Amino acid sequence: MKYLCLIYVEEKVLDALPKNERKAISDESIAYCGELQKIGRLLAASPLHPVETAATVRVREGKTTTTDGPFAETKEQLGGFLIIDVRDLNDAVRVASRFPAARIGSVEVRPMKELEQGCA
Repeated sequence: MKYLCLIYVEEKVLDALPKNERKAISDESIAYCGELQKIGRLLAASPLHPVETAATVRVREGKTTTTDGPFAETKEQLGGFLIIDVRDLNDAVRVASRFPAARIGSVEVRPMKELEQGCA
């Protein structure tokens, strides 16, 4: 079953880490993704640019508006994602718990719906 793992970190906390600690977390994350890919569990992964590069798009009554930044006001920001293919939720939680960002932020694990045809 496919799961989306959303990586949330507080950018201020991450930015406050010494450069060598940030690099160590990044290197560990890349290595872990490599392990998951080798065993066929990782389908896709990517870090995201900081929230100040984001835009939120809304369409209301046929009119498109954009707002700088993410939609939600939260302490933690979406920092990246993983798409994994594992046996069940317990396995997905086990995989997510080993991701380095879980130690300084959180990882939301959500099952993905299987679509018969393309995008919904």
